[in-house]
Amino acid sequence: MSKTPTVLSEETGILVIGLGLIGGSLLAALRDAGYAGRCFGVDLNPKEVALGRRMGLIDDGGADPAAFLPHVSLIVLAVPVMAIAPVMAQLSQRRRHGQVVTDVGSTKSAIRDQIRAALGRVPSWLVLGHPIAGAEKSGVEAANPALYQRHRVILTPEADTDVQALKRVERLWRVCGAHIEQLTVERHDEVLARTSHLPHLLAFSLVDTLARQDDRLDIFRYAAGGFRDFTRIAGSDPVMWRDIYLANREAVLEALSEFEAGVSELRTAVAGGDGDAMLGIFSRASHARHYFDRLLSQKSYQVMETRNVVYRAGAGGQVRGNIRVPGDKSMSHRSIMLGALAEGVTTVEGFLEGEDSLATLQAFREMGVAIEGPQAGRVVIHGVGLHGLKQPGGALYLGNSGTSMRLFAGLMAGQTFDVTLTGDESLNRRPMGRVADPLRLMGAVIDTGEGGRPPLTVRGGQRLAGIDYDLPMASAQVKSCLLLAGMYATGDTRVREPAPTRDHTERMLTAFGYPVARHEDVAHIAGGGRLTGGFIDVPADISSAAFFLVAASITPGADLTLQHVGINPTRVGVINILREMGADIELLNERKVSGEPVADVRVRYAELHGIDIPVDQVPLAIDEFPVLFIAAANASGTTRLRDALELRVKESDRIKAMADGLDILGVVNTVVEDGIDIVGGRYHGGEVESLGDHRIAMAFTVAALRAEGDITIRDCANVATSFPNFPALAREVGMQLEVVSEDA
Repeated sequence: MSKTPTVLSEETGILVIGLGLIGGSLLAALRDAGYAGRCFGVDLNPKEVALGRRMGLIDDGGADPAAFLPHVSLIVLAVPVMAIAPVMAQLSQRRRHGQVVTDVGSTKSAIRDQIRAALGRVPSWLVLGHPIAGAEKSGVEAANPALYQRHRVILTPEADTDVQALKRVERLWRVCGAHIEQLTVERHDEVLARTSHLPHLLAFSLVDTLARQDDRLDIFRYAAGGFRDFTRIAGSDPVMWRDIYLANREAVLEALSEFEAGVSELRTAVAGGDGDAMLGIFSRASHARHYFDRLLSQKSYQVMETRNVVYRAGAGGQVRGNIRVPGDKSMSHRSIMLGALAEGVTTVEGFLEGEDSLATLQAFREMGVAIEGPQAGRVVIHGVGLHGLKQPGGALYLGNSGTSMRLFAGLMAGQTFDVTLTGDESLNRRPMGRVADPLRLMGAVIDTGEGGRPPLTVRGGQRLAGIDYDLPMASAQVKSCLLLAGMYATGDTRVREPAPTRDHTERMLTAFGYPVARHEDVAHIAGGGRLTGGFIDVPADISSAAFFLVAASITPGADLTLQHVGINPTRVGVINILREMGADIELLNERKVSGEPVADVRVRYAELHGIDIPVDQVPLAIDEFPVLFIAAANASGTTRLRDALELRVKESDRIKAMADGLDILGVVNTVVEDGIDIVGGRYHGGEVESLGDHRIAMAFTVAALRAEGDITIRDCANVATSFPNFPALAREVGMQLEVVSEDA
């Protein structure tokens, strides 16, 4: 943290009442940040005050706050939660105009209620807060200036809290390196009861239970690291925790009841030898723990909005080698969905361990499906049958995955329980009327957010009926949604496409023993069937391969082979279009796996020329157009795209977003309502925005191969949704790519 004497310059002095770990660490952080004002400390223990002086944390201190109030503008209450109200009553009598007070208590309802009882209201100059940080050590001697860095501080202001007071408290914690969030008092106490108070309660109980055993010495002597890790927090201050449980009693009891129900469920599974039930509980817990690790380190899975990842792509480079890109995302999604709803066990190889696919996997875990892995692309799913899903405990969070959202809408329409589907900020901006409207025609009851956007709440227990539906726009996701809902409907469901789209759903349903008929442009499914588990081999994703297909096509001297790529006829538009532009692409070792055609794809540099992209190829390459725009920028002449309105409603408006980036690089282009014209030629470097769209981020990385300067691409965290090892593979073939993570 940079030291500057100007931080918190509006504060003439700061008083911390309570010189323990939390208060002492706050003072240490301020000193470390270069705070130039005077610091005062109050504590009933004179030894703590004396030690605070010797450590240089305070300029002066004592036992009575009144002596220091004339010299400060900000007061921090770091006393036990049960003592805050009496201190506040004393301060309210002597507080000077403009002074702001905040606290660090870990329960807010009790503090607020006590203050209201003592003062009649919560003063507007009081900002209730709670830093989510601590240690088992106590006292000012344990003060740590880094305690709050990259930790959250939750503020719980009232409706009439003074805005300027709130801003001053926010600045205080930001100077200490903390991230600020706001919650209501009630929500704060609910969350902390489950994530902090309950774990401490369990640790205290376990250690106390074992300590009272006759053989306790052997128990502790041979305890492994797991026991030490779990029980470490039982060394915390007993008096402090007694006060916390008294103050937050109702929320803690509710959390304890939930835990007891979970233990009872696990006890039943162990007693009955129910391996699938145990696996389901353990796998959900294991995955949730990994998620917690990612959240603590601020990695991106399911918290993508909190991270800012920047790509710096160096101009030039080469493209040579032999690589395999990750598994097909579309098939990875569908293998989990159908495997979970099948009867029996399904083994998946080549599963894409990207964030979109992991979101789908986790959602089914939350609905009671036991899933092993993923481990090096291998997933084992213990199916529960079409009617075996259980209601999740809360909303299903689907991250950035539009595929998950749209396909889940169809599956959830046939369940007996209500479920809410939500996602990250980007997904929650995307329109869902295209699936909600036809599902409603089938009898589904779906509530959407403003403008037909997520979150979607799908009401259970509805009787679905098959329909004949003409898609207004070619979309594999909408088609798949209706076919999946059709499994739960009475009668037949027929979906007519205006143009061919990817048929992974139809192929995989058939592989799971649920036939889907195809008559020209109509896909047809009958309700009332069943799925049977089996083996799925997921080929490499041609959408991911597309970035390297274009990279090799535009880079002089390139010679690259991509292994085991899926070449489904409904997905090879990118190859067809590149060949039409003059690309040198060869399919080797063509074969079939799990009903899907696969090949090794060799691509070498070739001079590309502009074309009018055939309209019949547009739906076959809809996801690959961002990188195809880069191919067009490196082709002689003009490339014209039309009839591509679908690109306007992807993760971003991909036509506009790509055009904006091309403008920055100096690529001549003209945007029309349903497409774009791109004039190939030389272009320079620059800084472009991906708008959180993974395909745009990767496309501009490829553009750097022929740019006359480096290209910086911002907001690239979402690349992990589809291609988690893209930077490593890009560097492996010779591209110059640096990944920089920045705090949001």
